[in-house]
Amino acid sequence: MQPTDHEILILDGACGTNLQEMDIPSSAWGESEGCNELLNISSPETIVALHTGFVDAGAMVIETNTFGASSIVLAEYGLEEKVEEINLAGVENARRAINGKPNTYIAGSVGPGTKLPSLGHITVDALASAHAEQIRALVRGGVDLLIIETCQDLLQIKTAMTTCFQVLEEMEKKDIPVMASVTIERTGTMLVGTDIAAAAVTFEPFPLFSFGLNCATGPGEMESHIRYLSQNWAGRISCVPNQGLPEVVDGKTCYPLSPKQYALAMKRFVTEFGVSIVGGCCGTTPEHTRALVKELKDVKPASREVSA
Repeated sequence: MQPTDHEILILDGACGTNLQEMDIPSSAWGESEGCNELLNISSPETIVALHTGFVDAGAMVIETNTFGASSIVLAEYGLEEKVEEINLAGVENARRAINGKPNTYIAGSVGPGTKLPSLGHITVDALASAHAEQIRALVRGGVDLLIIETCQDLLQIKTAMTTCFQVLEEMEKKDIPVMASVTIERTGTMLVGTDIAAAAVTFEPFPLFSFGLNCATGPGEMESHIRYLSQNWAGRISCVPNQGLPEVVDGKTCYPLSPKQYALAMKRFVTEFGVSIVGGCCGTTPEHTRALVKELKDVKPASREVSA
């Protein structure tokens, strides 16, 4: 089977917040502390262990540890020459964790980077070049699908998607599904002021496998945007929230939603709004994934009627 053959796809959970709880040798960071993507090559056993926790919990899609593995981000650590090496290793680490488990897939994670073209941080050409380099490496590594995620700027995501589909055509890999996911802040818009309706209209011409939301807020704050997509987006919808809005407890950032609360919220999105791709962002642990798998057993997404 292929990822597109499943009525429901369950993505894995958080990378960064789980790595913060793991025992990682200081030598793995070198002079690049905070660059999680470096761990793909400096401490692959850490990343394999992270992925394995979600595989064992029942996740069907494992995202590569490559969210910030473009030259734009890696240059901030002096690692811009290691784009291909880090991305290829990211795919291999996910493959090792999956270890041949049936109906479990590798998704190449492509983040927004740290420079937004709409704000003049970077030119479109430079952004496209960086995305192309990363996507080529992920495809060469053998990903089953690509996720362009946590997008905050329409120009950035249009550049990423246009580049992505050009690369897939050039590499004769047009069968690889592409997901797109935007981040809607508590203000009700993306960082640069775009609402979900404008994003949906902008993305409609692209042959996306799915479109949805991830990060920034929990399920509750995403509901109105998911409801809009349910009524206005003809394709598949994804929802990958944080575990609620972060709280500081005893000086430590915590996410309040329990695995049960998260799983029930996602189940309602599936049964009421027809969401068919679900997972977790910041704060999600394998226990959240395990609870989600349990709640979605034998559940089917609601049928939808999309406005013309």
